Amino acid sequence: MEDLRPFLQETIADMAFKKVGFGDSLIESGLLDSITLVEVIVAIEEKIGKPVPQHLLQNENFETIDTIVDTISKIDA
Repeated sequence: MEDLRPFLQETIADMAFKKVGFGDSLIESGLLDSITLVEVIVAIEEKIGKPVPQHLLQNENFETIDTIVDTISKIDA
C-alpha cells in the first residue's frame, strides 16, 4: 500500500499540472474537481485491482493523498 502514495502524487500532478505533497489539500483547495476526482478513483481501482466501495466515496476521504491511502487501506480490512 505504501507504493500508492508516490503513484497518487504522480497521477494527481499529471491531472492538475502541479506537484502536491502527501498532506496537501486536493478538494477544498480546488486542485481536484468532481471530474478529476473520478479520474483519480478510477486510477486507484485499476492500480489495486478492485473497486472502491460506495460507502467510502466521500470528499473527506479524498482530501489529501494521506487520507486517500488511509481510506484505501480500509478496503478488505
